[in-house]
Amino acid sequence: MPQTGEEDGELAVVRRLLKEVLRGREDPEGFFAMCLSILGHQETRARFLPAVQPLSSANRSLHSTLVSIYEEYFTKAEDDELELAVTLSRLETHVHPRTQLQKYDAVSNQSGHGKEGGGTTSEPAHQQETFLNMSGTCQTLSAKQGIGAKSDTMEDQCEKTNHSKSRRQRRKAAAQHVVGLPDSPSGATPVLLWVRRDLRLCDNPALVGSLELGAPVIPVFIWSSKEEEGPGMTVATGGACKYWLHQALSSFRSSLERIGSHLVFLEVNGSSTLRTLKELVKETGARTVLANALYEPWLKERDDEVASRLQKDGVQCKMFHSYCTRDPYSVSTEGVGLRGIGSVSHFRSCCRQNPAGTAFGAPLDPPMSLPVPSSWPQGIPLDTLGLARMPLRKDGTTIDWAENIRKLWDFSEEGAHARLEAFLHDGVYRYDKESGRADAPNTSTLSPYLHFGQVSPRWLLWDAKGARCRPAKFQRKLSWRDLAYWQLTLFPDLPWESLRPPYKELRWSSNRNHLKAWQQGRTGYPLVDAAMRQLWLTGWMNNYTRHVVASFLVAYLHLPWQEGYRWFQDTLVDADVAIDAMMWQNGGMCGLDHWNFVMHPVDAAMTCDPNGSYVRKWCAEIAELPDELIHEPWKCPASMLRRAGVVLGQTYPERIVTNLEERRSRSLQDVALVRRQHAEYVDTRSGCDLVPLPPRLVSEALGLAQPTGGKQFLLPVITRMEFKHQMDDPDMDAATNPYNAVLKGYVSRKRDETVAFLNERDFTASVLHEGAQRRERLESDHRRMEGLPPKRLPTRGRARRSTNTNDRFSILPSGTVLMTHR
Repeated sequence: MPQTGEEDGELAVVRRLLKEVLRGREDPEGFFAMCLSILGHQETRARFLPAVQPLSSANRSLHSTLVSIYEEYFTKAEDDELELAVTLSRLETHVHPRTQLQKYDAVSNQSGHGKEGGGTTSEPAHQQETFLNMSGTCQTLSAKQGIGAKSDTMEDQCEKTNHSKSRRQRRKAAAQHVVGLPDSPSGATPVLLWVRRDLRLCDNPALVGSLELGAPVIPVFIWSSKEEEGPGMTVATGGACKYWLHQALSSFRSSLERIGSHLVFLEVNGSSTLRTLKELVKETGARTVLANALYEPWLKERDDEVASRLQKDGVQCKMFHSYCTRDPYSVSTEGVGLRGIGSVSHFRSCCRQNPAGTAFGAPLDPPMSLPVPSSWPQGIPLDTLGLARMPLRKDGTTIDWAENIRKLWDFSEEGAHARLEAFLHDGVYRYDKESGRADAPNTSTLSPYLHFGQVSPRWLLWDAKGARCRPAKFQRKLSWRDLAYWQLTLFPDLPWESLRPPYKELRWSSNRNHLKAWQQGRTGYPLVDAAMRQLWLTGWMNNYTRHVVASFLVAYLHLPWQEGYRWFQDTLVDADVAIDAMMWQNGGMCGLDHWNFVMHPVDAAMTCDPNGSYVRKWCAEIAELPDELIHEPWKCPASMLRRAGVVLGQTYPERIVTNLEERRSRSLQDVALVRRQHAEYVDTRSGCDLVPLPPRLVSEALGLAQPTGGKQFLLPVITRMEFKHQMDDPDMDAATNPYNAVLKGYVSRKRDETVAFLNERDFTASVLHEGAQRRERLESDHRRMEGLPPKRLPTRGRARRSTNTNDRFSILPSGTVLMTHR
């Protein structure tokens, strides 16, 4: 008998559900239960095996699992089959297959996924429908059975699926999901999932791409310290960064094990990642390698070589873009130009003008399970990689410098989402105006999770959009991150080479004692010390305090910015080569975008810690000082220091430099000197610095496939106004420079504004008072000239009853004159 259109539609739904099983979004038991509810008992018996027959060659493991489920179900005793058939008839009575087909199609077209997760039913338990499990018993429909049941009928289930749960709730449900795919051996060719800085299940394009191939997946992490460190003095992976990576890998391994998979660890010893991958391909027989792209130039070069060499061996290697919101190698200045390059505004204009390479769109849901290979390759223990190795003292005891970091941070993907959710519920609403406060948790603290790929920038933006709170400043931070990677692709030597040629000859100090005091938080300036101690103990500080300590190192200690960059790379848990290099270049006065401000260590404290609570937390030795002087303990009277238990130079260090204004003036004079000595790198018309353009930008600007050989192209870039003005008078003091970039603290600024307001109010009040007195004198003179009696002054004091009025309104307010007629 020929098939009807309705039957064809039912099979189409079955095939669509089968694709969800292949992607890991549905388990085999749930798929079989849905087939029973859609096709019915008899049709499933007749048509299920032909429907899954193509899997016998593509995915033998899944095919054998589905066949075993089918045979176990349909070989039950006659009395059990009768009971099951009765139950199925009840399901088919409540919802016709055509109705379910239409609703499932609507859900699939809307969400693109076959399963949205479940909830609890509002009906009594005895009214809930049942479905059949593999053992032939009846169970209540619920989310735990993996078929997305939410109500007492299948029709209500499909209707409510249209109203999907939030993405965060689906992620939590996935984390608790029981493994659906079996561990039975599979002879299919496996896929290698090359894990790098993408330690997450949610919104992982490479992971989802491996599932769509319908083959066993082998996640593998390959560590090569030589390749990861980068060239020159990059210091791409410092101590704190490696420790976080160790903990994050351990958490990600647990996440994979929860969905039935495993993470293989390998280390490159004396060879290369390419050779290790080739050996792994030979051992496993894999013909496909998938990974999420990295954008550091030396890692991009390695990945390109790996892909090329594997392609020659007949192995496909595919990279997915998810680490940034924009692929930095796809950013173009076409239609925007080069003016303003280095600023985030220019970068965002380039992205809007040339949108290709943008990674926006709906994030990908986490898989519920991963198909496993018949045998796993031989790996090594995670501890063997040495990422969390602690130094030893001479007596053999361990120096556990990461103790506080372990207490403060949750290194898992779940910890990343918990911090994001907490931020979206509270801190995001204060972020625009108060993110610089060091004494309040107004930032997201998501930077280490973003760096290691435990949360994707796309997921972060999507959750912010779902929470209906997308502050512009918060979004610009992600643009700054993308800008940093774009600059690193243009200038691969960004971590150690000044971009502005004249500034390479600045007279930097070589005082190692000053550098050591800055690193240890013993400079004698409480805000700087508190920030550096927080960095050492927790591996993190907020962006405002990073600016403060950078300004102090460069502008006041005259130490080279490379020293600060290297220390940050070693101590920050979110140490990122691109971001740190760009920001330290800008702070060191030689990046593409000059900071138009300098943070004063005392004035800045008035902004970020006006009451001293942040300093008291990290500099406990001066916690008893009053709020007014806690940021300037050298101004405290001796009696006050004694009462607070502070002895400068003993319990708390003396200031390592005292005359900040003088040191700041010398810094400006040094900049003016090198700019005058290298006038060829200064634009005579605008006074801006000239920077040699990288070949890629020259090619775009000239519209050539290859730039003209040997010729250097110079571009005027953003230059601080005080530097331009200093050129006219190199010996000018910083205080007399009209464009002095030192910021005053907001509290000081507010106090000045308050004084100005009070002065203006008092002046206005005095003018009004003088005008009133003048009018009174004129009126008095006029009455005297006319022979009129003097004007009676209003009566003051309590109201009193008039003897000349008898009405009920005779009680008058104070100061009112009652006029009577005689």
